[in-house]
Amino acid sequence: MSRPVPNPGILDIAPYTPGKSPVPEPGRKVFKLSANETPFGPSPQAIAAYKAAADHLEDYPEGTSRVLREAIGRAYGLDPDRIICGAGSDEILNLLAHTYLAPGDEAISTTHGFLVYPIATMANGARNVIAAESNFTADVDAILKVVTPRTKLVWLANPNNPTGTYIPFDEVKRLRAALPSNVLLVLDAAYADYVSRNDYELGIELVATTDNTVVTHTFSKIHGLAALRVGWMFGPAHIVDACNRIRGPFNVTTPAMLAAVAAIEDTAHVQMSRTHTEQWRNWLTEEIGKLGLKVTPSVANFVLIHFPTDKGRTAAEADAYLTRRGLVLRALNNYQLPHALRMTIGTEEANRLVVEGLRDFLAGTGK
Repeated sequence: MSRPVPNPGILDIAPYTPGKSPVPEPGRKVFKLSANETPFGPSPQAIAAYKAAADHLEDYPEGTSRVLREAIGRAYGLDPDRIICGAGSDEILNLLAHTYLAPGDEAISTTHGFLVYPIATMANGARNVIAAESNFTADVDAILKVVTPRTKLVWLANPNNPTGTYIPFDEVKRLRAALPSNVLLVLDAAYADYVSRNDYELGIELVATTDNTVVTHTFSKIHGLAALRVGWMFGPAHIVDACNRIRGPFNVTTPAMLAAVAAIEDTAHVQMSRTHTEQWRNWLTEEIGKLGLKVTPSVANFVLIHFPTDKGRTAAEADAYLTRRGLVLRALNNYQLPHALRMTIGTEEANRLVVEGLRDFLAGTGK
């Protein structure tokens, strides 16, 4: 019997696997630390804006996300006409792949890069090329080494998920300068709000001064709007124009749009989250290190914890143990990191409980 057949390569794509959600149990408090969600939720102003939008759910959204693009423009000093908004930055990454990749092309990502990159690449018939990382960090020379005449796009998460590492802006500029001019460099800055390093830049300067670089960002992380799916991109006018031609006309809902405007304007809420994250990121790195576990230095709102391979101390066993205690971290087998767990930085209570749980796990005590 004949039936519709997917395009070549589609069934070779490994589906994206999100962080597991905890299963509530009576009498047990559960902390979800598997999806890099903020423990504080969105700004109260964003919640109010979202609720107010309920009075007009019969109306289509404004099709270009104008009010949101203007708010982003005010916040970052950008031309709103060079901004495109989407249903999360994931949609924008897929728009870029659909616009600039075709069968026979190649796109480069790094060993432990965000899993959406190979999905977006392969969905358009292009080949996903992996560049080796150095100490779980993107390596400019390794990326340049795998560039070929077929390379059309380079994906670079900076900071990277799930490792939490970053490369300095000077290295980003060196990468751009060495890439062929027809290669699009996509700087995914989903976690940029958490970085406090002097040598880091979002990438806006590079976008403003080149014709072949874009930066994407999201409202899912520090702004706490993951459920609403809102993201954006700043790029050259010609790239924004091309992506807009295939973008769905109402891809950002009105409630999401208005909530995002309120969120980006509540700078106090953002600063509070940033301060908390930096304080507890440092504390977790130090305290987990004292237990004898290696933690990859992170600039994001999560830490990558490495476990030994001997029986009774593995990442899989630690994951199961912590889950039984209501502490849900992210296993990383699909990121080629079977011996590590990623932990979102949570509330003080959650952070202390994880360290306590890891201590008991390694000591073979507790339950």
